[in-house]
Amino acid sequence: MKIAISTLGCKVNQYESQALEAEIVRRGHELGTFDQVCDAYVINTCSVTATGDKKSRQAVRRAKRLHPEAVVAVCGCYSQLHPQEAATLGAELVCGTGDRGGFIDLLERAFEDRQPSVHVDDALKRFDFEVLPAGGLSQRTRAMLKIEDGCRNFCSYCIIPYARGPVRSMKPDAAIAEAKRLAEEGYKEIVLTGIEISSYGRDLEGWDIVSLTEELCRAAPAVRFRMGSLEPRTVTEDFCQKLSVFENLCPQFHLSMQSGCDSVLKRMNRKYDTGRYFESVSLLRRYFPGCAVTTDLIVGFPGETDEEFEQTLEFIKRCAFSSMHIFPYSPRPDTPAAKMDNQVKNSVKELRAAQAAKVAAQMEAQYLQSLVGSRLKVLFETEEKGFFTGHAGNYMKVAVEGNSLHNVEKTVIITGINKDVLTGVLDE
Repeated sequence: MKIAISTLGCKVNQYESQALEAEIVRRGHELGTFDQVCDAYVINTCSVTATGDKKSRQAVRRAKRLHPEAVVAVCGCYSQLHPQEAATLGAELVCGTGDRGGFIDLLERAFEDRQPSVHVDDALKRFDFEVLPAGGLSQRTRAMLKIEDGCRNFCSYCIIPYARGPVRSMKPDAAIAEAKRLAEEGYKEIVLTGIEISSYGRDLEGWDIVSLTEELCRAAPAVRFRMGSLEPRTVTEDFCQKLSVFENLCPQFHLSMQSGCDSVLKRMNRKYDTGRYFESVSLLRRYFPGCAVTTDLIVGFPGETDEEFEQTLEFIKRCAFSSMHIFPYSPRPDTPAAKMDNQVKNSVKELRAAQAAKVAAQMEAQYLQSLVGSRLKVLFETEEKGFFTGHAGNYMKVAVEGNSLHNVEKTVIITGINKDVLTGVLDE
């Protein structure tokens, strides 16, 4: 078969799609793209917001319309939560977020018998971590390693715990073996990813995200490790003391925030307040001088007043983030937040998002300016218009003139800024 895969949503979905692609090739099938004639088209769906649901539905309909003779299959969070709805869109195979290995078996069967089928389990009853081969990006420069699945936080705006189930962790030995394999294959950076990696080890005795990261950094010293999104309470004095000794841990930390106002955080059912959040930011800056601290922000959450939004603006300025992802609140059906009173008008949400984005741009510019004159280790990835570009450990993009630098890490003296890209010269 010739099979094409389209992926919506988060890095975990990207990781799992890459694992599916690896298994497809291993079984002797051919990978295609959605603009080619293929035997099967797979949509790995997203359901993090109502918009994610909508895009997933549109992707299935488009595939059926453009390729009526092919098998169309769906998997991922949308089809996990709405399997019957996905089936009514015309997909021959509907699966969810579990058993990725079995998914290919079912796809092969669907191609043979052309009988529509739905295979979705109860995510809340999953208790084992499914090990999938780690996938790579940027032509063997950066790889993702999924170490955790599931979430138990039940934030009031989020449906993902129901789509992904409880916390399950990759066994440490398996994670270490995968990291060593990726290092041997030539990868220079590994991104630790999962639905909620701060919960890593809750189902294992004697392990947490700190102890695993320590062991990974030791096991593959020539590889730099980048941590995925962290729950703020993960960052403690112990976290910083233990991990700051590793030069191959990237000094970039994405701390989930969502709001800079305590009353909004409480309505969101977040487990921290702004005081605890700022403590984490301060600890990181003390133990990892010059590190990049990045975050997510939701504006226009139900009931958010002008005063609460102003509190958030003041708080993000205080935190001085190097980069932010800003989202207007999107009601997710079947969540407590979608049923709350005082839903904020879309026009107000858009205005607040623009205000927050302006502050975020100013903070990013200030952070980039602070790096001029510094020396940064950069892992080079691509050549663009005579310049090699890559990312420093703090994930800032850097461009230099040079030759044959792909997948090479070099120290760069930062001399300037071109828009949002740092420029410099190699420190030979």
